[in-house]
Amino acid sequence: MAMSIKKGDTVKILSGKDRGKQGTVLRAYPAEGKIKVEGVAVVTKAVRPSQQNQAGGFEHKEAKIDASNAMLVCPKCGAATRVNHKQGEIDGHKTRVRVCKKCGAEF
Repeated sequence: MAMSIKKGDTVKILSGKDRGKQGTVLRAYPAEGKIKVEGVAVVTKAVRPSQQNQAGGFEHKEAKIDASNAMLVCPKCGAATRVNHKQGEIDGHKTRVRVCKKCGAEF
């Protein structure tokens, strides 16, 4: 299944403990159907002392969430929307372009 969410997109979280939050996609994992979103699904990980981090302690980092729990936010109309695809042309090559279903703006 192809994901319509890519790195750098702004998404709104639809379900889970962070429902309603918006954030930027830090990384996409299309093979797994998961994404990492800035400030969403933050977990605490215990870190042992090492050469680089002599103190050790606790580290807060984002965990992966399922891409189906996030919806793209249109940069033009600002609404969370489903993605439509249309044929476009970039430098003479045919390609699929992501389009907002509400206002028709390209992502």
